[in-house]
Amino acid sequence: MARGITERLSELLSSRGMSQKDLSTKTGITESAISHYVKGDRIPRGANLSKIAEALGTTTDYLLDGKSANKEDDLATARLLIARNANDMTQEERMELMKILIQGDSD
Repeated sequence: MARGITERLSELLSSRGMSQKDLSTKTGITESAISHYVKGDRIPRGANLSKIAEALGTTTDYLLDGKSANKEDDLATARLLIARNANDMTQEERMELMKILIQGDSD
């Protein structure tokens, strides 16, 4: 299980252009603890998991298991993430998200 969280943390940090130090600063969690989470030595729990999810613009469910409970949750999460990050997004990123939301899931 730690490996999945490790991969998702690393992926989210990379996709957001954040360092472990940046995440530490945003969450108030020590750099050492963040490093242990990213390496998979420890799994964040409780308040730390929530802080990390919020700082990375995701959910605790995604960090823990890589998925949401259902499609309605996915849509609610998408809306929340867009609202949280709209000011930091470029026009191209907004348009790409709108296109994805309009087209829906192609699976």
